[in-house]
Amino acid sequence: QVQLVESGGGLVQAGGSLRLSCAASGSISRINAMGWYRQAPGKQRELVATITSGGSTNYADSVKGRFTISRDNAKNTVYLQMNSLKPEDTAVYYCNADVSETTPGRIYRWGQGTQVTVSS
Repeated sequence: QVQLVESGGGLVQAGGSLRLSCAASGSISRINAMGWYRQAPGKQRELVATITSGGSTNYADSVKGRFTISRDNAKNTVYLQMNSLKPEDTAVYYCNADVSETTPGRIYRWGQGTQVTVSS
């Protein structure tokens, strides 16, 4: 089973920056796409950014131009560089991976989440 662990969240002032990391461990055959999602209280979890194994990226309109997703396949890690943060970016951020595991096979895995709070 693959586990994902996020880190790098915290409290930052509006206009500041944070970098989130998500490291995958376990019985990994391969990791396909990886992504970042976020969920604010009372709201649905929403897509922030995704990146394929080949490096193609996709961003939500709300973060385009401010956030950058990247990955290090050798380390099984995905990153989210967050610049020009706004109070509306406040949420729990979750990483997700489309993985192929030895058992049971291809499956989506989620991390436990890391809190990002942006003060005005």
